[in-house]
Amino acid sequence: MARWDIFCSVVDNYGDIGVTWRLARQLVAEQGHAVRLWVDELPAFVRLCPGASSGADCQYHAGVEVRRWSQPFPSVEPADVVIEAFACQLPTTYIAAMSGDAVKRLWLNLEYLSAEDWVAGCHALPSPQAGGLQKFFFFPGFTQGTGGLLRETDLLARRRAFQADPMAQQAFLEGLGVARDPGARLVSLFAYENAGLANWLDAMAGDSRATQLLVPQGKVLVDLQRWLGETQLIPGDQRRCGSLHVQVLPFVAQDDYDRLLWCCDFNAVRGEDSFVRAQWAGRPLLWHIYPQEEGAHWDKLEAFLALYCVDLSPRAAAAQAELWRAWNAGRGMNDAWSEALECWPELSGHAERWCARQAAQADLATALEQFYRNWLSYAA
Repeated sequence: MARWDIFCSVVDNYGDIGVTWRLARQLVAEQGHAVRLWVDELPAFVRLCPGASSGADCQYHAGVEVRRWSQPFPSVEPADVVIEAFACQLPTTYIAAMSGDAVKRLWLNLEYLSAEDWVAGCHALPSPQAGGLQKFFFFPGFTQGTGGLLRETDLLARRRAFQADPMAQQAFLEGLGVARDPGARLVSLFAYENAGLANWLDAMAGDSRATQLLVPQGKVLVDLQRWLGETQLIPGDQRRCGSLHVQVLPFVAQDDYDRLLWCCDFNAVRGEDSFVRAQWAGRPLLWHIYPQEEGAHWDKLEAFLALYCVDLSPRAAAAQAELWRAWNAGRGMNDAWSEALECWPELSGHAERWCARQAAQADLATALEQFYRNWLSYAA
């Protein structure tokens, strides 16, 4: 057993802490390590782990020691493996402690997920640091030569069992206050603010088939309220417009969000954590990528589409790509959604095949563990 420190500076509410919390839990449960998770915004963590406290400096959940990352930083002994998630800056006193003794420690910068070609070439590269230290860049990814994706060992077995059990799905949805409409397409929506939502809602409201749209609390509620002509929607609120039935859900813990994705026929997700979890659901999905300055996010979006669409027919690949482009551009969702529905059987089958292809690669926690073992052998 090794001691691991994971540092998380919350930038986008839930994406950063979502990834690091999942990783910390998996390193404890499957690799048997002792993990401290340092978080600078505990209220965001509490949303993902409802039993947590936003006021505690130290608390334990799922075997993980969760610590408040405060200023000044407390005097602690650095761990054997140190992960700075998403280029956050380690406390200067912590770095000084790492360089102040003869103990060899593995320092990793866990990078954001990207499908761009250059990722494999930069994965695991070292970077010399002051004080004789060395830091390695660790890139999650979708191809060989990267760090893979977060996936618990039993995740897909649990997902398949749940999706094969209608009673389990019904009980879960009822626990959220959802009664499934017979024959309706069940869709989940978790997104940033998006000017294209109104156009998509118009399309679903005017569709010949009913759509039941489940919307967990989040930023996109502002646009939903505007479309409905309302000032405030709260969990439990339901509205009907044409063929569209909208229901607002509470923000749920990570394991329950997984189940929500597994229940749905189609999942609109955002950022990084929910994006990966939607792929493990084996259902068609729509990704709202985190917008970056100067449109840098478009390169990431197109790089993923190039990988994801490679085995689709030309029409289905075009439908998939145009739907994602329309959503991220905030316009043209009506026509894009209509074309995607025309390709629904192929897109549904492809989502499951993509999931299986990604599952054939080592998951992120396993890749980190193997990298650590290899580093130990080299360092010795």
